[in-house]
Amino acid sequence: MTSVLPPQSQMGITEDQLRELIQGPGEEWSYDMRRRCQEILPHLYLGPLQASKSLETLQALGITHILCIRDAKEAFAVRPRFPDNFKYMTLNVEDSEEQNLIRLFPQAKEFIDIGAAQGGRTLVHCNGGISLSPAFVVMYVMQHYQMAWEDALHMVQNRRYCISPNGGFMTQIKEYESIYKAGLAVQRFPPQQQQRVVSRRKREDDEDDEDVRDQDRKRILVDDDGDNDDGNAMQS
Repeated sequence: MTSVLPPQSQMGITEDQLRELIQGPGEEWSYDMRRRCQEILPHLYLGPLQASKSLETLQALGITHILCIRDAKEAFAVRPRFPDNFKYMTLNVEDSEEQNLIRLFPQAKEFIDIGAAQGGRTLVHCNGGISLSPAFVVMYVMQHYQMAWEDALHMVQNRRYCISPNGGFMTQIKEYESIYKAGLAVQRFPPQQQQRVVSRRKREDDEDDEDVRDQDRKRILVDDDGDNDDGNAMQS
C-alpha cells in the first residue's frame, strides 16, 4: 500500500523545526490526561477507549476517522460506537510480545493517510492507549517525518507521557526504521536506472557463468592431458 501524503521532511522541514516537533508543546502532564486523547500531528490523535466514547468531544476535535485497535477478547467493549458519524477501521491485535505489528501497519497507515488527504483527522485508540495504539502511532510518525525510531518515540511520548509499548513492540519499532528507509531508497531509484542495474547484473552473471564454463573446459583438457602423460609414463 502506498502513502497518500508526502513525508514532511520532503516538504522543506528543517532540523530546528524537527527538533521542536520532537520536543512538543511542553504541556504539564497530569494523571487524568491519560483518559483523554492527545494531538500527535494536526491530523492524528492518540488516546484510550475512553476518548472514543464522547461524541461531543470527538466532533469538537474535528475527528472524522477512528482507528480502533483491540485484542479480540476486548471486542465487546472496544468497538466502533458511532458508525453513522465517523469512518472506522478495526484491527484485532494482541498486546503480546509475539504479535506481528509490521504486517498490520500498512493498513493502519493507509487509513490515517486517506483521512488526512480528505481533510480529516484520525483518532487512533486501543483500550488503555498505553501499548497497542502508541506502537502504531510511533511507527507512523517515524515514517511520516522520516526520522529515527528514538526521535519518533520521544515525539509521541512528549505528547502522551504515559505510553509504554511492550518489549516485542519496541523491537519491531526499531526494525521498522530500516524497513521504511529501504522502501524510500527503492522509490527514489528511477525505474529506468533500476532496469539498467538489473540488465548489468544479468550481463555480469552471464559473464561469470561463461568464465566458469571456460575454466571447466580448460580443467577437462588439462585432466585429459594429464591422464595421457600418466599412461605413457606407465608404459615406459
